[in-house]
Amino acid sequence: MLSPAQLAGLIDHTLLKPEATADDILRLCREAHENAFCSVCVNPVWVAHAAAELHGTPVKVCSVAGFPLGATLTAVKADETRRVIELGAQEVDMVLNLGALKSGDRELVRADIAAVANVCRQQQVLCKVILETCLLTHDEKIIACQLCVETGAHFVKTSTGFSTGGATAEDIRLMAAQVKAAGLGVKASGGIRTLADARAMLDAGATRLGVSAGVKILTEARGAAR
Repeated sequence: MLSPAQLAGLIDHTLLKPEATADDILRLCREAHENAFCSVCVNPVWVAHAAAELHGTPVKVCSVAGFPLGATLTAVKADETRRVIELGAQEVDMVLNLGALKSGDRELVRADIAAVANVCRQQQVLCKVILETCLLTHDEKIIACQLCVETGAHFVKTSTGFSTGGATAEDIRLMAAQVKAAGLGVKASGGIRTLADARAMLDAGATRLGVSAGVKILTEARGAAR
């Protein structure tokens, strides 16, 4: 079983609500530093703010591209990725083109992921690809994972948290089975609110957790460790 400190190191402390304020982001960053979380995950408009607040700390800044629908142009996703990296992002979570995937257009999905993954790799930044698993069939999830492997992404991720469902242990197991051998990580996000939720995802094969309830989960873990 992971120690509280080990668990903290797997958490992306997340605030992607459109109504988040500067004070909310400041609080998020301070909580992440105090609890030694892996990163904060914020919308592009807050990247510079978070990077300034976390400068000199081990906490990374993660941002998003094509979020939350994945339906913007590939060139726009790539440019958004470049811009958030310039502002201080060290990880980028992109949403793949769901409509193209469900239309059977693998080449468009491949090109979409590759455009962002290539920018990230050039800048030595991690690229995580959000599949939005609640909207995909079993076979579509497998195809999406395979395309992430082929295009050089670093992680596959379950959810934006803005659609009809979040992470499930079943999806994590499926995704891990597809990408583990290639060395990709698996990020569980969406609906993870308790220590039990977090442990279920990790037991299923998750290697990172995207959560807005990180402080609560870590408090539970510290209490359980006593």
